[in-house]
Amino acid sequence: MNILIVDDEKMQRDMLKGFLVKQGYEVTSAENGQNAMDLFLQQPFQLVILDHKMPDMNGDELFAKIKEINPLIHAIMITAYGSVDTAVEVMKMGADDFMEKPVDLLQVLDKIRMIEQRIITQKEADDVAEIIENQALPIKIAGNSQAVKDVLSLVQRLAPTPWAVLIRGETGTGKELIARLVHLLSNVNEGPFIEINCGAVPENLFESELFGHEKGAFTGAASARKGRFELADNGTIFLDEIGELPLNLQPKLLRAIQEKRISRVGSEKDIDINVRIVAATNRELRLMAEQGLFREDLFFRLNVFEIEIPPLRDRKEDIPILVDFFLDRFSPRKVSFDPDAMSTLMKYTFPGNVRELEHIIQRTITLVRGSVITSRDLPLEIRYHQVSQQGTLSQRLEALEKELIISALEKYEWVQTKAADSLGISERVLRYKMKKNKIKNLSAVLWKL
Repeated sequence: MNILIVDDEKMQRDMLKGFLVKQGYEVTSAENGQNAMDLFLQQPFQLVILDHKMPDMNGDELFAKIKEINPLIHAIMITAYGSVDTAVEVMKMGADDFMEKPVDLLQVLDKIRMIEQRIITQKEADDVAEIIENQALPIKIAGNSQAVKDVLSLVQRLAPTPWAVLIRGETGTGKELIARLVHLLSNVNEGPFIEINCGAVPENLFESELFGHEKGAFTGAASARKGRFELADNGTIFLDEIGELPLNLQPKLLRAIQEKRISRVGSEKDIDINVRIVAATNRELRLMAEQGLFREDLFFRLNVFEIEIPPLRDRKEDIPILVDFFLDRFSPRKVSFDPDAMSTLMKYTFPGNVRELEHIIQRTITLVRGSVITSRDLPLEIRYHQVSQQGTLSQRLEALEKELIISALEKYEWVQTKAADSLGISERVLRYKMKKNKIKNLSAVLWKL
């Protein structure tokens, strides 16, 4: 990494430079803002460490100019002790971090290594995105958060290896999508990708599903049949919801993974297999192993590499990107979200994660009449969630009552008799509550105008 140090104090400038050169970094120093600008235009730098207080140009002014030239530049600002306001402003401008004087050299090194790791992660994530785009892979990864970049970076490193991968994450986070990406970036990507949901196959049929069976092996086995492992030979087998695999079948799966050999139900002949194992779960397999609910040796066989996919509530900056992606994918006409609707979505916790957001978009664009989606067009549980998180009990109950009334009126196209019947109240009471909550049919008002 090439580093530029900007500080008008020669002693601190030389101390920092000498220390970082010993750590193996390429370091150039500048004594003022103008000198730094000249060097920045002449040489490529990935990181700038700059003092905030300098005679010719403050650090924030210099950083703003450097950022205009290279928006991807990383920066650490050195500020006077207690300059919290300055630090906050610098971070808003896009600096990676700040430090107070006197500078701790080991702390500087730690911050630089963290930035270095982010740069590497970004590069690996960009490489994956470029492969997906240029090779026209049949998947799309929507998201630009650091969490998504970390996942893509990890996939890029582990995909070419032959080792097993365990993908962990809540329901709806996109575990199957990442499993397919591992396969497509692997050395067996020309082979098949075969998946099996371990929670959806009846226990008495599971062995046959995994390993196949011979004709007459059991009642109903009218002909020989290949299992998923055979079908996945020279490719990838994806064991979804592996935590649901019955305990009595786990030794047989372990043997297949260890020995790379299976035998069909009703056969004494072994069949060699060559498959990449990718498993996924929304359960804590390590805890299950400690409790005797999952074989510990199988867990360690599956967990050579682990990818954890964060829930959507922990990467909300991806929501607008995902919304645009789903609108492009599902909407037959040009539809957009207004700012209030997007704000309402951003405040929702999405217990069903990306899959829930996908279904919300599908439902909303199907029912919306116009080309702009407002917060009123969103499902009741999302609209109510926004108001249910604040206020006193009576305020929350009033907000819920208002939402229920509006929802009923919209469902029956503002026919008050039908809405009142669905709510179990009289039409007179409904009109009273509408007046109390200032509920009006705005479309009818606009039509009269």
